[in-house]
Amino acid sequence: MEQVVQQVINWLALSSIYALLAIGFSLLFGVLNVIQFSHGDVGLTAPFIAMAVLAAASALFPGAGLAIAILVSVFAVGVLGILLDRLMIRRFRTAPPMMALVATVALGIVLRELIRILYPDGSNPHPFPVLIEGNAAVVGGVNVSWLVVAMMIATVLMVAALSAFLHHTALGTRIRAVSQDLEMARMLAINPNRIFQVTFFIASATGAVAGVFYASYVGLMRFDLGIIAGLLGFSAAVIGGLGNMTGAIVGSLVLAALDTLVQAVFPDGTAYRLVVAFLMVLAVLVFRPAGLLGKSVPQKV
Repeated sequence: MEQVVQQVINWLALSSIYALLAIGFSLLFGVLNVIQFSHGDVGLTAPFIAMAVLAAASALFPGAGLAIAILVSVFAVGVLGILLDRLMIRRFRTAPPMMALVATVALGIVLRELIRILYPDGSNPHPFPVLIEGNAAVVGGVNVSWLVVAMMIATVLMVAALSAFLHHTALGTRIRAVSQDLEMARMLAINPNRIFQVTFFIASATGAVAGVFYASYVGLMRFDLGIIAGLLGFSAAVIGGLGNMTGAIVGSLVLAALDTLVQAVFPDGTAYRLVVAFLMVLAVLVFRPAGLLGKSVPQKV
């Protein structure tokens, strides 16, 4: 029984991280129709920024240094997303999809190498602190840490806030208008570039929260963590239906459940978790290319 409860807790924790990453992928694809393959690398710069800010923040604000460092890192990554869009990604909006895909893959490599080179001893893993110490409760004989509780609550609140923003604010309505029909949005005097910037900020900042949670959950940060985190977030978005926020959440739950099950059931399951996860992605692409909740859109040729 204890093992079952522990695996459920692991499932919920991983689902929270995957969901935040998958939402960013879906939001960017839904609005820009571009797969931002460096999204995971952008989000996973947040732990490095947070640790760089922490030293100064701790001296100025004892006891609140980590919280301030995290807030600064989330905002900084949101701004980084805007800068990357303005400097490079916007140049590929009207280009063939393959060009944008290759460009964002290359961008991810650049970000990882910059961290490795510029961060002190960047090639090696660095410890990352637990955001919230202690246990919140004991369920079935298993301790549930405050970190896992905070991750789940933060994910639910962020998803609810983002849904409310997209459906009940004027700016959110403009974002949905651009995602549905860019040319019609232009005719209605909506500035697409402003919408793209807001979208990049929201998606990148959401990815930064996922990056901080991921680093705290595993207890370390590495310059190459963004590769796996990004692939898992993208896989969750594809399983649920790329461009569909609800689908991103469902895909995250499915992918995290599969990930947890493989590690729990199979000997040395950690070594095979990615194999099984990506086999699931392949199966979805073969039998339901639009994803579990996505809808196929017919095109006239």
